[in-house]
Amino acid sequence: MECTCPKKFFLFLLSLIATLFIIFLCYWIATLFSIKNHGPVNMVTTTNVGLNYGLLGDNLPSPSEVINLYKSIGITKIRIFDPNTEVLNALRGHHEIELTVGIKDQDLAPLAASEEAVNGWFATNIEPYLADVNITFITVGNEVIPGPIGPQVLPVVQSLTNLVKSKSLPISVTTVVAMSNLGQSYPPSAGMFTPQSREQLVPVLKFLSQARTPILVNIYPYFAYASNPVNISIDYATFNAKTVVVEDGAMQYTNMFDAIFDAFVWAMEREGVKDVSMVVSETGWPSAGNGDLTTPEIAAMYNGNFVKRVRSGKGTPKRPNCGIDGFIFATFNENEKPVGTEQHFGLYEPTDLKPIYQLF
Repeated sequence: MECTCPKKFFLFLLSLIATLFIIFLCYWIATLFSIKNHGPVNMVTTTNVGLNYGLLGDNLPSPSEVINLYKSIGITKIRIFDPNTEVLNALRGHHEIELTVGIKDQDLAPLAASEEAVNGWFATNIEPYLADVNITFITVGNEVIPGPIGPQVLPVVQSLTNLVKSKSLPISVTTVVAMSNLGQSYPPSAGMFTPQSREQLVPVLKFLSQARTPILVNIYPYFAYASNPVNISIDYATFNAKTVVVEDGAMQYTNMFDAIFDAFVWAMEREGVKDVSMVVSETGWPSAGNGDLTTPEIAAMYNGNFVKRVRSGKGTPKRPNCGIDGFIFATFNENEKPVGTEQHFGLYEPTDLKPIYQLF
């Protein structure tokens, strides 16, 4: 009796090779068609680190050029400080870019006084772009708590949250706060809000807890380091320390960013708020403006290590299972900001779009 197994196996092998060849041929043809009709396939690696897009300069590139820059370096999250129509129009159709839009501080008073004003602001500044701009956050005020207009934040956050929920929109409404809300931050477990922050911020945090919305925080180890460079090591300030610098009970800190972050977490928990997540709306390091403390090399070190930290998915000692989500400040050096370091937080020179140092 003839054995047919080798013959069957040979036919199966031929069939498999033919199938793989057809699949490869189809893919090759589809790739050629895509390049012919749409240009080369985009191989840019995206990052989950966002960038702040400030507009306080008289030599900035057009918004469309800026959006193209973001796409070329893989940025998929940006934050603007007010609903600038040119930027919003330039973002039309770029659904891959998540946008955080701020409300101007000077607009808070009328919005806090009237839900009708809130509805009007939303209809003018947000609604026209919902179909083709990916708006994910609206921020009510920038670092206005604690302060004279701090009490205006909560009513606007409440009204806007109710409005977006009534429209079933996937937009989170929150505010942006600085670490000046901390009356005590060292050690991190002693983190505590100032009396004015307790009065103005804690009600906002409790509302955000109910709405399951993050608080946005600005964290700048640079300012702490610059105020005391003798006693704070540059490695601790730039994520570069190789050993533990601060021991706080069972928690060990090798970088200042984590310590500041956790101090805010502890301060929230002292007020009974334990479930509000934190998004870092701003962090960065100036590349000039304060002598040897602000060089392109140090700025590249800090921001590069922050990018690595976000990409790693690691949390802080207090919240080890929650990765860091955040934005670097800023895209450009802005020449209409106050003279000094404030003009030198950018990653790019606006006139030629060349990086001040390589990051992405």
